[in-house]
Amino acid sequence: MRFEHSATINAPADRVWAVFSDVARWPEWTPTVDSVERLDEGALRVGARTRIRQPKLPVAVWEVTELKDGEYFEWVSRGPGIKTTGGHRVVSTPEGTVVTATIIQEGPLGWLFGRLYAGLTRRYIAQEAASLKKVTEA
Repeated sequence: MRFEHSATINAPADRVWAVFSDVARWPEWTPTVDSVERLDEGALRVGARTRIRQPKLPVAVWEVTELKDGEYFEWVSRGPGIKTTGGHRVVSTPEGTVVTATIIQEGPLGWLFGRLYAGLTRRYIAQEAASLKKVTEA
């Protein structure tokens, strides 16, 4: 299953990227994340791992699999029978900075988890975009 949400933010792309890619500070600006624990030090990079606790979801460890600094990062969390990929894109446009969050659930149980949590997933990625907009436009 695939879920995606975009929002246009009236702030410079570098400001939006700085907040969006600083995953350790997500609990400060979005209510969809209770806690974040970086499992390694330094800047976000391919191979970096992060443990995230979110309301109503199992604790997940995410590993960055793709990174284009200033524009995009993707990470993957795996569990028995499921692979979840999260994408985080920042694009500067004449109308403002467009952010897009994507969740893709695959594997034998991916479709089931996706259907069971579809409403929550949609609400969370929309809330994250709205919260990112609020904090970066302030």
